Amino acid sequence: MGSSLPPKEANLFKVIVKSYETKQYKKGLKAADSILKKFPEHGETLSMKGLTLNCMDRKSEAYELVRRGLKNDLKSHVCWHVYGLLYRSDREYREAIKCYRNALRIDPDNIEILRDLSLLQAQMRDLSGFVETRQQLLSLKPNHRMNWIGFAVAHHLNSNSSKAIEVLEAYEGTLEDDYPPDNERYEHSEMLLYKISLFEECGMLDRALEEMQKKESKIVDKLSFKEQMASVLFKLGRFDESESIYRSLLFMNPDNYKYFIAVQKCLGLYSDNGQYSADDVERLSALYNSLKEKYAWSSAVKRIPLDFLEGDKFQEAADIYVRPLLTKGVPSLFSDLSPLYEHPGKANILEQLFLKIEDSIRTSGCFPGSPQKEPPSTLLWTMFLISQHYDRRGQYEIALNKIDEAISHTPTVIDLYSVKGKILQHAGNFAAAAALADEARSMDLADRYLNSECVMQMLQADQGEKVMCVGVNVNSNAEFNSMKGMVGLAEKTAVLFTKDGDQHNNLHDMQCMWYELASGESYFRQDQFDFHSYCLRKMTLRAYVSMLKFQDRLHAHEYFHKAAAGAIRCYMKLHDSPSKSSTEENDEMSKLPPAQRKKLRQKQKKAEARAKREAEEKQEDETASSNSSKSGKKQNARPVDLDPHGEKLVQIEDPLAEATKYLKLLQNNSSSSLETHILSFELNMRKQKVLLAFQAVKQLIKLDENNPDSHRCLIKFFHKINSLPTPGTDSEKLICNVLEAERPDIRDNVLGLVNEWQIQDCIDVHKLLETVFGDQDVANRWKARCAEYFPYSTYFEGIKSAIAAYIVDHSLDNSPENGIAPNPQLKSEGEIGTLNGTVHIVDDLSSLSIR
Repeated sequence: MGSSLPPKEANLFKVIVKSYETKQYKKGLKAADSILKKFPEHGETLSMKGLTLNCMDRKSEAYELVRRGLKNDLKSHVCWHVYGLLYRSDREYREAIKCYRNALRIDPDNIEILRDLSLLQAQMRDLSGFVETRQQLLSLKPNHRMNWIGFAVAHHLNSNSSKAIEVLEAYEGTLEDDYPPDNERYEHSEMLLYKISLFEECGMLDRALEEMQKKESKIVDKLSFKEQMASVLFKLGRFDESESIYRSLLFMNPDNYKYFIAVQKCLGLYSDNGQYSADDVERLSALYNSLKEKYAWSSAVKRIPLDFLEGDKFQEAADIYVRPLLTKGVPSLFSDLSPLYEHPGKANILEQLFLKIEDSIRTSGCFPGSPQKEPPSTLLWTMFLISQHYDRRGQYEIALNKIDEAISHTPTVIDLYSVKGKILQHAGNFAAAAALADEARSMDLADRYLNSECVMQMLQADQGEKVMCVGVNVNSNAEFNSMKGMVGLAEKTAVLFTKDGDQHNNLHDMQCMWYELASGESYFRQDQFDFHSYCLRKMTLRAYVSMLKFQDRLHAHEYFHKAAAGAIRCYMKLHDSPSKSSTEENDEMSKLPPAQRKKLRQKQKKAEARAKREAEEKQEDETASSNSSKSGKKQNARPVDLDPHGEKLVQIEDPLAEATKYLKLLQNNSSSSLETHILSFELNMRKQKVLLAFQAVKQLIKLDENNPDSHRCLIKFFHKINSLPTPGTDSEKLICNVLEAERPDIRDNVLGLVNEWQIQDCIDVHKLLETVFGDQDVANRWKARCAEYFPYSTYFEGIKSAIAAYIVDHSLDNSPENGIAPNPQLKSEGEIGTLNGTVHIVDDLSSLSIR
């Protein structure tokens, strides 16, 4: 580096490199300027100055200098390496790899460049290249532990676990007998546990057990050692030994559900579907009774039996479990019990138990059969639990009565307002739910969870026709309009808990996925690179490989599924309602000759690049004047968003083609999801791919023939093909023949009774009547009927959805049960229930303020 410079300037060049590594950027710039005064076209100095400026958030200057330096010295590996570092800082990893490879052509044995290249290859999953690079590093520096470990991990990631074991054993062969020293015991221990996990992964269980017994004294993490030993013994069929170890683990942590389940498996008393024979239930009861005597303070040992007990024994165990939690006032009790509602009959038993407890506390102040007086708060938490129970069962009238009574009992408990908001949300009144969530937030402004819950409710509140604003100052109509309703309000509320600076981007940088998804859904209705080097250095190998495998499965993750589904719906909506400017622009472009069209597109790209460069320069000027936070720390500049409102993003030529890309990912990774096939049906119907749409319908019926969505898609499909013209071409006749042959296999009555539908199903039916069948009269009649049975729904404009105040009413006789709307045809006109609740709807925007 700097070899073409005289000795004085060569030393200054070393100062630039040292200053960059120690983040003394001003010192590095000063040294670079000193060299450039004498040698203004020195390529390596220009590149290093550009790299330093990049770290000072002066990107446009940085790229210009680095490119100029590379142009002046194309044969310098330093210039190519710096260019790669610049691309890497902007996450342009593929371009960075190209630069590193060019640098290695000039200096093939450069350790630093090889190491940087290997990290990028791991990030981009170029696994064969990763193996090759790590092997080259190992051959250059075989006495470096990290190179051995990196080579083994590379083989493991490349699906060659046996080769990874060989590399680790070869590494161990280079060590002394008394290795490791005290300061490296943990790192060596992690390597041994990683090697044992490789044996287990390869199915070499005997080798894994032998290695554990041989190296036990050198393994520091005894908890992981015991867990892995028990797992290997279980897989070897040595259940008694495995059970013994799991019981010792229970002694260490008697609230770990995983250990209890493992003991059950060792005894042959575990069922994946939760179904047990009477004999198994008897044996399980005996097991947990003995464990309860040993670990009386454990919550898990009392909770797990509720999953397999039935009838009176279940009621007795549930009673014992809930009493101390009601006395303590544990708000999460219902969340703990909610999985039990999936078991037939248990919800009814819990309801009887809860009502019995409530009645006893009201009349005697004690639990049933207990002489000990309970504190007044026990009644409060009992009503809190009962309100959540009725909410889960869809009996919103009773749930609201109970929660209102709890609020009257102790109006300062924040959880009561949060739960009441959720009840109203489930009942269809999103605006009232947002109001209550904001009220809960205002009672404790330092609680991040309450703030997040309020944001979520605000984002969902956009579904009402009337926008209700709560908890945020709105200073003018212009500001209100720019906020775009609840999404803007939600953003203002969300950033109350973010850092100074570009607050909305902080939510993106923190990978706050629930917020990104919820805001995206609301608008629709209206990297871990440095981790590679760290993990290899710190020897956290098992966690590192687990993280990489998790990253490879991201397309099957729930959040990706939601985001991809939202993107597909957005593209379909763009296809259904293309923007006017996009249509006009395409018409104008289509009239031009191909050569002129190409020139025009090139001009547009240049204009966009120029605008981006100007925006970056403007931001750099602003950053230079105010690049410190209130604490005096430097703030990182954010990339300039040239399309902050997404106006260019929606100017897409073929939205359905873009949607298809996401659909293929869902089909490959979430084929068992009903939503995947619903989206496939909707997309292929728009693409006029009748057979693919029919295939999606068949998959829907196969997965869940009684699901309302399956029925709606079937209706839309047959409505479509019945309206098709007489087939003319051979392909159309072939399609017609296939459909006629398949039609008998599709049963017309694939849906259950109407009284099994939830509120969202009724909303979807209303939209189907309006959009697909275009029968406004029938749609209005359906809406009127649904408004009677969902009186809190803002969508159906129910009688209780937008009034000034709800009047408390304890009459429960007419409440629908289990969240089921009875068939609208079965109810007479005069059976509308009375009003209840205490939610106030804010209509006057001028009255809003942050409390």
